[in-house]
Amino acid sequence: MARLLKVLLLVMGVACVAIGVFHFVLGTASVPGEAAAGATVDSRERYYGAIFAGYGVAWLWAARQTPIRAVAVRWLAGIFLLGGIGRIVSLALHGAPQWFQLVLAALELVLPPVYFALATADERRAAATRTA
Repeated sequence: MARLLKVLLLVMGVACVAIGVFHFVLGTASVPGEAAAGATVDSRERYYGAIFAGYGVAWLWAARQTPIRAVAVRWLAGIFLLGGIGRIVSLALHGAPQWFQLVLAALELVLPPVYFALATADERRAAATRTA
């Protein structure tokens, strides 16, 4: 479990850093159908790209801890889940976005429970090892 958790944390971290850099560098051109959105949206997109890259660095930091801190994983996964909930709110209020956004929403809703479960299992395993 610990190895799987570490690998998933690393994958999540690398993916978030890559996505953040992609959005930071390309601005609105990184969003399907939004290339001509204007300076305000481009500025916001680049800002959020930097923040998302930083979020990815936090996942990488969590993966490098020994033992992996379950509370950090829960916080990071909870933030990810909140993003998915935000997409559902947007879907309910404004209708369906571009198809890939729906794929991302599904990942944002499905992956956090996996992280929660793995973090809890790893935390219990580490506690059992300490007391044995």
